[in-house]
This record gives sequence, structure tokens and C-alpha cells, in this order.
Amino acid sequence: MFSLQNIRIGFYLAIRQLRRSSLWTTALIVSVMLLTFLNLVVVTGILVGLVIGINNAYRTQYTGDVIISSLETKNYVENSPSIITLLRSMPQVEIATPRYITAGIVEADYKTRTGENDKTDTASAQVAGIDPVVENSFSNLSSFIIDGEYLSPNDYDQVLVGSQLLKQYSFGEQPGLGLLDNVSVGDKVRLTMGDIEREVTVKGVLDSKVAELSLRVYMTDKQLRGLIGRTDHNVSEIAVKLKSGTDPIAFRDLLLRSDIARFAKVQTFEESIPQGVADITSTFAMLGNMISSVGLVVASITIFIVIFINALTRRKFIGILKGIGIDGRAIEISYMFQSLFYAVVGSAIGLLVLYGFLVPFIAAHPIDFPFSDGILVAPVPGTMIRIGLLVLATIIAGYIPARMIVKKNTLDSILGRN
Repeated sequence: MFSLQNIRIGFYLAIRQLRRSSLWTTALIVSVMLLTFLNLVVVTGILVGLVIGINNAYRTQYTGDVIISSLETKNYVENSPSIITLLRSMPQVEIATPRYITAGIVEADYKTRTGENDKTDTASAQVAGIDPVVENSFSNLSSFIIDGEYLSPNDYDQVLVGSQLLKQYSFGEQPGLGLLDNVSVGDKVRLTMGDIEREVTVKGVLDSKVAELSLRVYMTDKQLRGLIGRTDHNVSEIAVKLKSGTDPIAFRDLLLRSDIARFAKVQTFEESIPQGVADITSTFAMLGNMISSVGLVVASITIFIVIFINALTRRKFIGILKGIGIDGRAIEISYMFQSLFYAVVGSAIGLLVLYGFLVPFIAAHPIDFPFSDGILVAPVPGTMIRIGLLVLATIIAGYIPARMIVKKNTLDSILGRN
């Protein structure tokens, strides 16, 4: 379609035109390409990064790289002491934190309520028994205390309460989820776990963007184990953080080949993520692509207008070129090269801004969303695909107006007739 000679002539004409064009015009068009590139990459990257931030928090604060939980037919992990000993002896494991979990009801107004039919100030919650030192080494749980103090190993009848169980910290009342009213650090609440009732003191309030953590009540594992009669030391879950460079899938498979599979369910972090979170990731990626597509169309229209006006004002020059024997295709190619120049320069600057500033800056200073510390996800292969789309759209947008002008009658172009 385009001969080598036409390509060479078109390239020469494009360079000549770019050298003679206004610096401000060139800078403006390159800026449009830069902003379009950032729109293509950053919008999708932020939306996906929002969910990735949730996943990262879920892994570092709750599940670790691998989580061992009870089988569907059991309330606890059988043979837990032996499993914990094995895990802590394995060279791949950095830290393993066992947790006792049981269902409970927290009641705040049990001393002041006068009538049996009065509305109770209660909230349902999971009660977690933890080793405060080990758990803090695993998830840095103490850093999420927003009021009061973190648990110490010798605390007795003292608890941490998740913020989403307290009305003053919650996002709002939700159907089926009770919230405690006027409960703060130092107050006593009654904790009911089956047939067991215990009056405990709120030592601290824990607020995490991981919902599972903010909907729990925490006490020391020694006391909870005694209250629920777990004398066999069998825990409900064991979260395992692996040393850097260890493959979680390979480690999971190693555990599954052992006797652990008989007593517990072993999952990697990815396997333990609720399906809804994965669906949200796909949805946000789709929304980002839709928004980015609008920006791509706007940039294409901008290039179309710029090239069209440029070609229209140079109709006489184009006519003269055709009159002296320059092939119209060479002229069209020259405008395609100009469009390619704008797209490549804009994208190159965009790559520098993206990977030289935005990605490392946001990684060091995550975006503080209400339910996630968002990051910017910009994998290189995906970025290259978006650059390819931008370049292709820009070349097409430059070719069409040039074609419209070039195909006009040569004499009419020279004389300026319509």
C-alpha cells in the first residue's frame, strides 16, 4: 500500500513540518498525549490498587501467606499443639500465630436495664483468644489501637473491642448487626459465650480496615482457653507468615502431603480471599478501562482536529507538492509520522512520570481510602498494551484528516478553491 520511497519522503516531510511548527503547539499536543497516557494507566491502576490494598492488608494483618483452619465438620484444628510445633520448626516459616475463635455476645447495659422487655444494648461478635506478643509480631496489631492500650500477656478480664462493634466508630447501623452504644475504654461489658458469662473491662479499641479484625473482641488466649474449656489446646486457626522468597503454593502442598491435611484445611492467602473481593477487582478493572477509553477517544479527536486544521491551512502547500509530483500517499504518511511523534514523546514522558515518581511515591504513601490503603497497580505488560492502543489511535486520527485534504483536486488546493 505504501512504498518504501513514499515512506522515506513522508518521513522527511514530517521532520520538516515538526521543525517549523510552533513550539507551544507541539508542547500542547504532547501534553495531551501525556495526560491521555496517564489517564489510560493511572485510573485503572488506582481502582485495581484499591482492591489490592484490601488484599495486602488481609494478608499482612489476618491470614498471612498460608492459613490453617478447622475442617467443615469441626470447630477447631485437631492435633493443634503438634502442628504448631512442626510449623515453628520449619525453615520456611517466619512466624505462626495460633488463635482461639468462638462466637459471643457483648452486652453493655446489663447493669442498668430495668425491664425484661427493654431493648438490649448488645452486639454479636467473634471472640478471639490470642497470644498478644506473637500476634503483634505477626500483624502489628498494637498499631491499630485508636483508644486505650494493647493487651499484655498477663491481662485478665480485659479485652480489645473492634471499632465496628461500637456505634461511635462504625460506618453506621447495618441490618442484622447490633452496635454497642456509649461504650468506651475502661467500661465494663458482659461477654456471653454459650452458657458462659464473664464481666470484662474494655482495655482498648481496635480499628483496622480489615473487617474481620474490626468485628472481633480480643482477649488473651490463656483466659479464653480456660473459659471455653479447651484444655486440649486445639486452636481454631493458625496464620503463617513465610520467609521472603518462599512460595506459598509450594509450602501449602508440602503441608498437604503431611498428616496436617487429615486434621485441618490448608489454604494460601489467595485461596482464602472471599470470592466477592475477586469479583470487585474484576469490576474495578472494567470500570477503569471504560473510563480510560473515554480519554483515548478524546485524545484521538484532539489529534484529528489539530491535524485537520494543520492540513487545511496548508492546502496550498499540499497542492504544490502534488503538482510537482509528490505522491499523495507520501503526504498522508508525513502526517501519520507527526501523529506518531506526538504519541511516542507523550508516552515516553508518561513512563518517566509513572515509574519514576507516581508508582514509588504512592507505594510509600498509600492513598487513604475509608476501607483500604490504595496503591497504584501498573504492570509493565499492561502499560505497554495501553501505549500501543494510544499510538494506534493517534496514527489513525492523524491519517484520516490528512487523507481528506490530500484527495481534493490538486488545482483547487493550489488556488484555494473549495
